[in-house]
Amino acid sequence: MEQTVNIVSRLQWGAAAPKQKEALKGSAQRVVIHHTALQNCRGLPDSKEHLVSIQSLHMNQRGFDDIGYNFLIGGDGTVFEGRGWGVVGAHTKGHNQDSLGIAFMGNFNSDKLSKEALLSVKGLLLSGVSQNYIHPEFVLYGHRDLANTQCPGDNVYAALTHLRSGA
Repeated sequence: MEQTVNIVSRLQWGAAAPKQKEALKGSAQRVVIHHTALQNCRGLPDSKEHLVSIQSLHMNQRGFDDIGYNFLIGGDGTVFEGRGWGVVGAHTKGHNQDSLGIAFMGNFNSDKLSKEALLSVKGLLLSGVSQNYIHPEFVLYGHRDLANTQCPGDNVYAALTHLRSGA
């Protein structure tokens, strides 16, 4: 059964064109969960503004080819296309070649994770598996599992068990 998720496209949020794109070789073996460590976003206008500023920071200050994440999740559960499916991201140094990066928009050391955002990521993971973008036996990580960081924040990290069991 194919699971579909409504995704706000790059065009819809006003993304700049990437400098270049590198295709993932096969389906993602791992999914790495992040948070943006910025303020929580609610609603489309607020989220669009944040997405444009994150992309600008990643491309102009960090020298990335595009926004680093494959997808971003708003506080209301809205899913935004970052680099999208099947594209190598720039989200976890040394671990991008076989993974997908999903970022919750907000700082989840302090913010509480909404049920809507959690359900959206579950749906996105199921959709990715059903479309062969994510390997059916993928491994789910928090960014802190692979790097010396607090990311994805304590409140998201604590919720990873729910994502692992639901997807």
